[in-house]
Amino acid sequence: MFSFHFSRNRQFALAVILGLLTGYINHAGLFAVAGVVSEIFMNLLKLVSLPIIFLSIVSTACGMESVTEVKSLGKKVISYTLLTTVIAAAVALLLFVIVNPVGNTEFAVDGVAAVAQNQSSYLTYLLQTIPSNIIKPFNENNAVGVLLLAILLSVSILSLPSHNRKTLHSVFSSLYAAIMKITIWIVQFMPIAIWAFLSLFIKDFQEGLELKSLALYLFCVVAANCIQGLVVLPIMLKVKGISPWALVKAMTPSLWVAFFTKSSAAALPTAIRCAEENAGISPKVAHFSFPLCTSINMNGCAAFILTTVLFVGMSQGLTFSGVEMVGWVFIATIAAVGNAGVPMGCYFLSGALLASMNVPLNILGVILPFYTFIDMIETALNVWSDSCVTAVVNKELTEQEIDEIVPEQGDVAESSRVTRCC
Repeated sequence: MFSFHFSRNRQFALAVILGLLTGYINHAGLFAVAGVVSEIFMNLLKLVSLPIIFLSIVSTACGMESVTEVKSLGKKVISYTLLTTVIAAAVALLLFVIVNPVGNTEFAVDGVAAVAQNQSSYLTYLLQTIPSNIIKPFNENNAVGVLLLAILLSVSILSLPSHNRKTLHSVFSSLYAAIMKITIWIVQFMPIAIWAFLSLFIKDFQEGLELKSLALYLFCVVAANCIQGLVVLPIMLKVKGISPWALVKAMTPSLWVAFFTKSSAAALPTAIRCAEENAGISPKVAHFSFPLCTSINMNGCAAFILTTVLFVGMSQGLTFSGVEMVGWVFIATIAAVGNAGVPMGCYFLSGALLASMNVPLNILGVILPFYTFIDMIETALNVWSDSCVTAVVNKELTEQEIDEIVPEQGDVAESSRVTRCC
């Protein structure tokens, strides 16, 4: 169906055109083929989804030697990165509830009676997230259980001596690389999957998603990123006595690189240089903080994952209680920290989470044509957030604490991190 000399963007464009054409033709045989293709792709996603989530988080934790070696700086950087990522997901949730792109009011809190009625189901749900053995969450496609297991293992690994941590880093990063190789093979078939998803979407259009809902969803994603970048992060800088305007002028070259390359890793050298030369940030802090932030500071990704999972899930008939929605703030944060190191990582990870919940992915095929622009905004936001965290940490550290940072540790942090796009 697709010529391999086509660029990926052309393949995606052709897939969209063929999907629309298939929907227009309205042939039962073509829809049957699309159904088979979508089911195969869903199964492939399920095959790698939970291993990706688990190994990406654990392999990232294994490589964080600096967290114990430079406790003061490591704790500050990680605290602010997690704080900003949680806030980004929370802003996305608040905007989603206000805009309500699906037009479904069932997720609203209906009062004390509803809480009491669902109390036992919440307790049952929480108990099911705690696995009784290591294999169970994978066997049952329990994404939350896998996340919990990954967090527990990551925390335990961080407390081990350096030589044990290095050994585990080698093992888990190698497994992660192997799973990612399979993932890259699966992604090669993405254009065919897009054709199938879009064809089935057109088939169910009258009873499914409206164009207005899709527009409101896109508004939620873009607006959440803009609010985080233009309101939340500048407020954090002002509270710490740092001029947001001065910092954004200093970091502008790196933000442009991030925007057009859609890669935080590609913008990393420029970001470090801008921080040192333009923003007056200590080279030791910049060389330590930016590589670490590039790996775990994913404001844009957290907002995208939360909004996309809720939107697609509710469009397919799922309902989320208020408690479950708040829970997804933390799930999206954890998933963003372990964001897969492949192109379109946030998009693919959202699909993996939805696949683990057996949610049809037809709507993701419709979202994909717009993802390139979303990805550009997300990546610029991620680098801007990295810059803000680095500036705040540099402001808070004393001269003595900066002098205690060993220069080589910045190199260790950079070499041990998992390189991530977006």
